[in-house]
Amino acid sequence: QVQLTESGGGLVQAGGSLRLTCAASGEVFSTYSMGWFRQAPGKEREFVAAMSGSGKQLYYADSVKGRFTLSRVTVSRENAENTVFLQMNSLKPEDTAIYSCALDLFSNLRSDYGQPSAYDYWGQGTQVTVSS
Repeated sequence: QVQLTESGGGLVQAGGSLRLTCAASGEVFSTYSMGWFRQAPGKEREFVAAMSGSGKQLYYADSVKGRFTLSRVTVSRENAENTVFLQMNSLKPEDTAIYSCALDLFSNLRSDYGQPSAYDYWGQGTQVTVSS
């Protein structure tokens, strides 16, 4: 069983920064791919960023490219923990949404990595609000 827990959301003024954390625990290994999605009120869930298990594949949505950075830390031990960070800089009011991390049991990103259906586990989400 895999558990994903996000943290780091909050209220920030436009131009500010936040760092979101997604902690994956349980039967987790460092080779799993992970991604971030967001959903604003009245809108569909939107892809933000994704990284393969090795870190060699890294993709961002055009709307966040150059402003957001995805990174990960893996603790190699039995029942390894895997933490993913999403550093968000130069935030805009249109970045306001609930941000959720997701885990894919494959090590390489699937061709549809930008679709929620490509992921096997999801966190509960964390609210990010950017005021103008």
